[in-house]
Amino acid sequence: MCLALPVRVVEVGAGDTAIVDLGGVRKEISLALLADVQVGDYVILHVGYALSKLDPEEAEKTLALFAEMNAEAATAGSGVA
Repeated sequence: MCLALPVRVVEVGAGDTAIVDLGGVRKEISLALLADVQVGDYVILHVGYALSKLDPEEAEKTLALFAEMNAEAATAGSGVA
């Protein structure tokens, strides 16, 4: 299974690179497949490449769902009912 995640661009670098933030984790990615990406944009990230831009509202909804799933998994793993 492959997973692509929405991430927020926090810095556009030299060439086709950017720094993105996902829940406090920052990572350098490639923007080679997209044009006109700006700081603050959300992109779909897959294996180090930004595949497409994403509407900020949709990105926030998706990130909230991932956070909710993570919290539920953590609760289930701790034995707390």
